[in-house]
Amino acid sequence: MKYLISLLLVVSFIAFPQDQNSDRNFKLSYEAFFHQDFVNFRSDKPGMTRVDVYIQVPYKSLQFIKTGQGFTAKYSVVVSVFDESKDKLIVEKTWNETINVIDFSQTTSRLNYNVGYRSFDLKPGNYFFRTAVIDSDSKKEVKSENTFRVREFNPEIDMSDILLVTSSETRTNQVMPNIPRNVTLSVGGLQFFYEIYSNDSSSRNCTVDYEILDKDSKVLYKKSVLKELGFGKNQIVESLGDLRLDLGTFILRTTLKDENFKSITTINKSFFSRWVGLPGSVTDLDKAISQMVYIATPDELSKLKDSKNNDEKLKNFLEFWKKKDPSPNNEENEVFNEYFRRVAYANDNFSNYNEGWRTDRGMVYIILGAPNNIDRHPFEYDSKPYEIWEYYELNRSFIFLDQTGFGDYRLITPLTGDLFRYRY
Repeated sequence: MKYLISLLLVVSFIAFPQDQNSDRNFKLSYEAFFHQDFVNFRSDKPGMTRVDVYIQVPYKSLQFIKTGQGFTAKYSVVVSVFDESKDKLIVEKTWNETINVIDFSQTTSRLNYNVGYRSFDLKPGNYFFRTAVIDSDSKKEVKSENTFRVREFNPEIDMSDILLVTSSETRTNQVMPNIPRNVTLSVGGLQFFYEIYSNDSSSRNCTVDYEILDKDSKVLYKKSVLKELGFGKNQIVESLGDLRLDLGTFILRTTLKDENFKSITTINKSFFSRWVGLPGSVTDLDKAISQMVYIATPDELSKLKDSKNNDEKLKNFLEFWKKKDPSPNNEENEVFNEYFRRVAYANDNFSNYNEGWRTDRGMVYIILGAPNNIDRHPFEYDSKPYEIWEYYELNRSFIFLDQTGFGDYRLITPLTGDLFRYRY
């Protein structure tokens, strides 16, 4: 049975390189301009491996223009493949995508996205991939860079990498890729696609072991399935619907064994387990509650932290943010999204030996947002490094001094009064 990869609109919330034995460098990104995945398949060309590069762009990332038929967005994708040293360009592919919708609400929905992919036939080895997505109207360009290992396949029997899918259709033999790797187990379970290759002209049996590991490599789930293989390419869609996992990142470990139960190949794939009702930008509920210190009162935080169980904690969490939603009639909660966007920015830009959201600069950024101007003084002759953040609409400036010289900027003009609470 031959499955086709269907690039259709699907419900889901830059790059995630996959290694044959380890996929633990995988990082989740929920508000990214685009999502990306790389998958090794056996090539029809001798001595080569086919690498499929998938690009998923949320509609919200693009600028739509009104047309006579509705609204249109266009963007270009450039995928450049270099050798491991990044000095030699091996191959480059460029393509254009066009999206047409009737209703403007479709352009801002977090449920809508566009997926494209291109295949590259490469010799086994390590490569450097540079991907750029350019919005045609706004000219905004976002890039990602990834080192990826192109596998060599055993000619006797072997398996491809794993592609997570949102759904599969047996009648049409189509699967729809899940590029961000967000999985809501209560909706369809964990679904994935892969291929097994056999050079035996007659049918042969093999065993495939599926394991789910947590972040500490503890095996939480295990299942073995017997497969009867035909000659050549065997396409397989699997669904693990009996999983029960907490919120967080997990590893799907798939091991192919021959008829004598000897291990041939092990493939790892990271994914994120979501809970129904919990926004995708929250990957750790307890940490998200701790990060709410700048917007929630002590009593509100205590109520959240003292919840009897995870279900009650999630219910109280969602109720808190629902009360903050300035536009409850649409699907977006602007205050929630902006608050945790600021938290993520603080973590990315102000972390030292503390997470960025716990630092003084992170605190001010989360509470007040981006300053209108930053006056940096990292190398003054007669003073320690310092920064001055200016907020014109507040007519206030804040000075941060780095006493240690290790990037630990402390606020010396403290927040006072009504400024010591999150402002949207």
